[in-house]
Amino acid sequence: MSDQKKSPALPKKWQGANKAIKATQVAFDMDEKIQYQIRRQALEDGVSPSDQIRNILGLPCSRRPKRPRLTVSLSLDDYELLAIKYGIASDKQLEIKKIVVQELTQFAQDSEED
Repeated sequence: MSDQKKSPALPKKWQGANKAIKATQVAFDMDEKIQYQIRRQALEDGVSPSDQIRNILGLPCSRRPKRPRLTVSLSLDDYELLAIKYGIASDKQLEIKKIVVQELTQFAQDSEED
């Protein structure tokens, strides 16, 4: 008999994650102009740069709609600076996030007018 324990079967809803776990992220170092072109086309096509690369390579892409969102990493120091800028307490992170969304929205609207 083998000493290895057989792992329990994964729930059906998690079984699809096995493929994702086995995938390896690959980074490509390319000229900035090439990266810009791929990112710009992805933006125009409404897909992520990763999906754009998969399309270019003829690989399948997930058909699931992705939440349109932007991300940025904010440290505690960043929250402190934003709290000072907005005149609120730095521990009011949700409130800071709401004001940041308003500021980014205003930026986009102003840029659209130019």
